[in-house]
Amino acid sequence: MHEPAATPRHVLAIEPLSATAFRAFGDVIEAAAHTRHYTINAGYAERFHDLARIDTGSDGGDTLVSIFRAKPRAFPLELSLIERHALGSQAFMPLAPMRFLMVVAAAGPAPRPEQLRCFLAAPGQGVNLARGVWHHPLLALDAGGDFLVIDRGGPHAADDCDEQKLAAVWIDQAEGEATPAGMSQL
Repeated sequence: MHEPAATPRHVLAIEPLSATAFRAFGDVIEAAAHTRHYTINAGYAERFHDLARIDTGSDGGDTLVSIFRAKPRAFPLELSLIERHALGSQAFMPLAPMRFLMVVAAAGPAPRPEQLRCFLAAPGQGVNLARGVWHHPLLALDAGGDFLVIDRGGPHAADDCDEQKLAAVWIDQAEGEATPAGMSQL
């Protein structure tokens, strides 16, 4: 009698979040020197302009602004599902300096584990996921905290979340382990 073969464990590498690396999945939101910015309000403010393509209007959708309170995650972390929103984009911006992980895959059919990518957002960075991009629900690190979320409401909003279960997908990075080049330790 043969035991069924175990699903091989797939471990995601953690990449630093950058506009170039994330471009296929949406926008990186940050007040960085390389983003378009200019002085406003008689010199008392700096506007970092047009940082994300918010896309919520399809099928009569409305733009919603919400706050998600995320609990911190611990390593090793097993990922159990990914989701997508076919009718609109979804933006996440921490309201305090904090790090978080964003696991994504290209829009289209449900991805295989090897098609997933994991990005580490540094304090001061957020993301806007393009319509239809597969992503894991919010993965806050450290102490967790509040995120400003901009996404789609209105007609069909309750039906605009396709979920796909994952098996044997892990993020193993933990305190004190070696980190990829160019990143500080988690």
